[in-house]
Order: sequence, then structure tokens, then C-alpha cells
Amino acid sequence: MRTAVVIGTGLIGTSAALALSGRGVRVHLQDHDPARARTAAALGAGTDEGPEGRVDLAVVAVPPAHVAGVVADVQRRGLARGCIDVASVKGRPRRELADLGGDLSQYLGTHPMSGSERSGPLAATADLFEGRPWVLTPTRDTDTEVLNLALELVSLCRAVPVVMDADAHDRAVALVSHTPQLLSSLVAARLEGAEETAVRLCGQGIRDVTRIAASEPGMWIDILSANPGPVADVLASVAADLDETVQALRSLQSSDEGERGGGAAGIEDVLRRGNSGRARVPGKHGTAPAAYEVVAVLIGDQPGELARVFADAGRAGVNIEDVRIEHATGQQTGLVQLMVEPKAAPGLSAALRERGWSIRQ
Repeated sequence: MRTAVVIGTGLIGTSAALALSGRGVRVHLQDHDPARARTAAALGAGTDEGPEGRVDLAVVAVPPAHVAGVVADVQRRGLARGCIDVASVKGRPRRELADLGGDLSQYLGTHPMSGSERSGPLAATADLFEGRPWVLTPTRDTDTEVLNLALELVSLCRAVPVVMDADAHDRAVALVSHTPQLLSSLVAARLEGAEETAVRLCGQGIRDVTRIAASEPGMWIDILSANPGPVADVLASVAADLDETVQALRSLQSSDEGERGGGAAGIEDVLRRGNSGRARVPGKHGTAPAAYEVVAVLIGDQPGELARVFADAGRAGVNIEDVRIEHATGQQTGLVQLMVEPKAAPGLSAALRERGWSIRQ
């Protein structure tokens, strides 16, 4: 691949363009808002000038509802040898393209499983896709050249290709992406009218659950409108669990010992099923999640503190597997939770104490 055009210079489109440009591909940027294309170009993602002839690959990075129309336009203009999209829904755009009379052999639906609660070209990074799954949904109609171009794009972005059926993909993302967004927003919405004293008690748990609730509503309306059925199915299942959990909690208020026991069993059941489901979420390098030990370090909110604690951990010969930061409300301090292999935790705690760090159990 020597040339590409990226249509839609938001987070995903600009990140892909940055990765391609950084690896020697000449990228042409287009957007319905020329200012966004100019911003992406200024970031080094490519040029906002049109290509002189046909490019190797067109990457359509627009909301799902607009994918089919844009792809059909690309094909009518003969803009590229092959065309892919990167929208988060795959079944409906393909069916809509067929209804428009588009050439399905020269089109491939794809979806990089990477993103952020931030949007727009200024949120883009060239390494956004590194190590992340990138779903490809070829069919028997897909031209081999188009599939190879898509695989080359995935490779240049240093992502991991995953081949799926389009409708199976849509059911999967309803479970692992679209429903979590709505549930995060539902929990965060409870905070809107909460007492200030309650909000000041927010800790890492509520921060983790509500992080993606900061996402742009307009973008998610586009996504959910293109995949409403599978999302509704998952939410209906969650709603059934919620109803049972509410009843179990009510039972815990009962004066009847047997009813309280039944309520506790109901709560234990959902918690244990949650444990089982969480254990299936891939961990580091796509392997089963490991049980790490947490070494919590109190740090000040000032430049260089994080770098210093990481450097001291490195001097102790300990690999940090994961990290979380919990900020203290109203204080200029926070807890850095260093996740390490259990056998390394005692030595790391001792080494950090020797270097003057305050360790919290």
C-alpha cells in the first residue's frame, strides 16, 4: 500500500491516518468539516489535498448510518482500488450498500476494537490500535485484493486481525461495548442529582464504572441506532437480573430468617456469576487474567512522582503488570496501585519503603 484516503477525521480515522503516514503511506484526508481535515493534517496525519488519481485503499471512518452512502460514492468516483469502513456496526451498512447497488466485492466491513471516551482529531494517536483486535468481516463475495489491503492496514496499525461474520460481530459488540456504555451512563446518571456529600465520597470503583459515561452522546446515538436489537436483547437479560437482585435485597430487609437467607443466596448467585464472567475477560497479552497482588503507594500530586516510583520499582527488579491511580478528594495526594506478581509484592514493598515511599496495606 502506497496511497490511501481517509474519509472522516475523527478519533479513529485520524489515528489510522497517523499510523499509515508514520509508516510511509501517502494519506489524503477528507471530512464533511474541512476544518477537521486541516487539523488532522496539521497533526501529521496526511494532506487535506485530494489525490491526483486512484489510491490503493479508501478508509471510511464515518458514523454507521452514513457508511453505505459514502462507500457507494467512493465506488462511483473510482476513488480507490478497495474500500473498507471502520464503523462499530457491520451488518446494517453492508445490507444498505447492497440496496444502493454498491459493489460488495470491492468493499469490506471492519472494526478496530479500540477507542476512547474522547473524540475528534485532537484525541487521535498513532498507537491507538497497537495490540488491539481489529475485526474483519469478509464474505464469499469479497475480492482477495481488498482483503489483502485490509490485512496490510491492520498490520501497519500494529493491530491483531480477527475474522468474524458481520451479524455475529454486532451481537458480540452489543455485549462487550454497546451495553457497557449504556450501563455506565445509567450509573453516572444517578450522580446527577445526588447530594454533594455523597459525590465527595466517590472512589475508584465509581470512577471505573462511570469512565466511559463521559463519551459524546451524539456519537453513541449513531452507534446504538445502527444496532438496537442486539443491545436491547442484552439489556433485557440485565433487566431480568436486576429485578431478581432488587427482590433479593428486599428479602434481606425481612424479619423472616428464611426469607433473609433466600435473599442472601440470590445476591451471592449474581456476585459469583459476575466472578465467573470477569474471569473470562482476557488479561495481559490476551491470556487469562492473572491474580495480581496490589502494592499501594502514597504519592504527592507533583511532577516526577510517578516516574520516580516506577524507576524505584525497576531498580528493585520488579515488573509492573498494571497500574491504577486513586486520587484523594480535596487533597494533593493519591494512591498509586501497582499490580505485580504475588511473589514479587513483599520485595517491592520493602524496596519502596527503603527508598522513602509510604506503603498502604
